[in-house]
Amino acid sequence: MAKNRETSEQNLTPFSLQNHNLFCVKFAALFFFLGLAFRLLFWDSFSLSSFVEFHKPLPQTVSTVVSSPPKSSPESNAFQLNNNQNQTSLNGSGKCNLFVGDWISDSSEPMYTNESCHVIEPHQNCMKNGKPDLGYLYWRWTPKECELPKFNANKFLSVMRNKAMAFIGDSISRNHVQSLLCMLSQVEQAVEVYHDKEYRSKIWKFPSHNFTLSVIWTPFLVKAAIHEDMNGVSSSMVQLYLDTLDKQWTKQFNTFDYVVIGGGKWFLKSAVYHENNTVAGCHYCPGKNLTDVGFDYAYRKVLRLVFDFFTKNSSHNATVLFRTTTPDHFENGEWFSGGYCNRTVPFKAGEISMVDVDSIMRGVEVEEFEKAITLVGSENGVKLKLLDTTFLSLLRPDGHPGPYRQFQPFAKDENGKVQNDCLHWCLPGPIDSWNDIVMEMLVNG
Repeated sequence: MAKNRETSEQNLTPFSLQNHNLFCVKFAALFFFLGLAFRLLFWDSFSLSSFVEFHKPLPQTVSTVVSSPPKSSPESNAFQLNNNQNQTSLNGSGKCNLFVGDWISDSSEPMYTNESCHVIEPHQNCMKNGKPDLGYLYWRWTPKECELPKFNANKFLSVMRNKAMAFIGDSISRNHVQSLLCMLSQVEQAVEVYHDKEYRSKIWKFPSHNFTLSVIWTPFLVKAAIHEDMNGVSSSMVQLYLDTLDKQWTKQFNTFDYVVIGGGKWFLKSAVYHENNTVAGCHYCPGKNLTDVGFDYAYRKVLRLVFDFFTKNSSHNATVLFRTTTPDHFENGEWFSGGYCNRTVPFKAGEISMVDVDSIMRGVEVEEFEKAITLVGSENGVKLKLLDTTFLSLLRPDGHPGPYRQFQPFAKDENGKVQNDCLHWCLPGPIDSWNDIVMEMLVNG
């Protein structure tokens, strides 16, 4: 073997060596120019993205960012990876994943304002209340690998003619339905035909389309005794019945063609849990001599009960969108302890990771949803879809009312202490993009 190799080397003439060296030079030059081209291409893309971000429209913007965004962490990268994997498995069909993308600068005006829409609640009317940094209006959710059309009110109302739709859940559901009402109001004004005593549950009619839109306030989705005023002050612990769905929504379910349902945040409150007519434990109940089984235990029990209700309603041909949890953006405290949110631009993917409670909550939601869709027939009965707004909401710390949940909060004292809202969304605001997605899922398929 060694002899053959030696003979081969001896047979190399000066001419063949010259050709060999020339080939090496050419290969090296080719590699160099390919590397240079790649570098120039990468730099051009980077420069373009920087240019777009630098020139994003930020009318009347006041820079109030409290600190630079946190660096990418293994936890945030893991969340992105898990989010991609979960959505791939849940979509299953190979269609566009609407929930993986980024917020892109968009100079177009919002579809509505606080002057053109009259159903915005005072707490979400950020423009009227004096929020100075209006840059939060000029971003649009854009999936990575496909187009997401903007909401088309005419088309939506046309499809919903002679239909009924309900938003079921907590105040985020109410926030969401107000966004939809505002977007539809550009074509037809809704007529409010019902509200409960506290104005938390409401029904509207769109007479020209015979379309009924409802919001049903049921923050736990199950029977609950809640001892809390409109400002969130509790006089006693919540009593939660984990094996009994709230009839407020179940008795109406068969009248709805479309349902958007979600909850989650209320399960973080102190509560005593009841099952089978007995106390089964609690969450955060010091001094009660009860076993703290954790909020995730209760949330899983409730979601199983909710999804079981849907899977057994095979005779009702409705489409149900289950909305995942919405992260808040309180910094340096909670809503009751001085927490605030005064960032003025969205995060990029990888710049922020979810807090543990939100990760646990979304994990429970995805697991129970996956179990449920295996039991729902594809041809008959309820059609169950995942409205996974968690990740895209996580990236928008700039779209909350903050201190502007009330009118001109600093008019009397610019250094005054006020309560901040870093959970709900300004209207107009980021939550409007949720309706772009809802339209794509329900109307465009």
